[in-house]
Amino acid sequence: MNTVQPLRVAFIGLGNMGAPMARRLIAEGFALRAFDADPDVTATFGDAAAASAADAARDADVIVTMLPNGAIVRAAIAAIGDLRPGSVLLDMSSADAAGTVRLGRELAARGVALVDSPVSGGVGLAAEGKLALMVGADDDGALARVQPLLDALGARMIRTGGLGTGHAAKAINNAIAAANIAIAAEGLVIADRSGLSPETLLEVVNSSTGRSGVSETIFKTQILTGAYRQGFALALMAKDVGLAGDLARDLGLHLPQLAATEAGWNGARDALEPGADFTAYHRHVKDSNTAS
Repeated sequence: MNTVQPLRVAFIGLGNMGAPMARRLIAEGFALRAFDADPDVTATFGDAAAASAADAARDADVIVTMLPNGAIVRAAIAAIGDLRPGSVLLDMSSADAAGTVRLGRELAARGVALVDSPVSGGVGLAAEGKLALMVGADDDGALARVQPLLDALGARMIRTGGLGTGHAAKAINNAIAAANIAIAAEGLVIADRSGLSPETLLEVVNSSTGRSGVSETIFKTQILTGAYRQGFALALMAKDVGLAGDLARDLGLHLPQLAATEAGWNGARDALEPGADFTAYHRHVKDSNTAS
């Protein structure tokens, strides 16, 4: 464990992923001040808890944001007010790439660099510092400054290109994962209706060309069991698919599979209870096809 770290870190956003990430940085010896919009969550950080976003960011070398979307990141920056020239904003949220590029220009005019580094891997890997990181940056110097944090949080860092490309990569990856979940969930419903056990179908899929990262992991532990509690909200998955859809539309692309995936996840979001886990997409498909 690193016992001495020169970086002073503000961590804004202590949700399912943000909290274990912030705790990981504390365990690695970083001087960290944490803040969440929920005061009860902030209070769980004890001496590291900040009274406000501005309090957390005061004198910080790096401000880490782990928030639901780019609009909330902007709101947090507005709440902070004056950012110290020379500091770096490390946005690890899932946000729209174009908005990230615009924000980077605005911050650069204030002497603040922006690096986008959304994550993949889930709560367990966040706590272990084994996330996959997709990193976009225009400023190599800023990236070097935040590298110690990235090293503490991730097992693999992929430099995706310039500013905003990390967010683009995350949205596209999640859209692909969402499409895999959707078709596999529908396949299980077909199997069940045909007299083929879902367990047997999943074994076939995972031994054949239909397999994917999601079929090999969450389907066995979360979907076949009916647990539906992997720890990532379905609404956030729908949002990420929408970010990929927005990017495609901005580029003038006609992508019918992405459009169908976006419509399917938006439908599940609207039909299921608030806070439903993303693995509950299967329950939505199954319930939508229950014989009356």
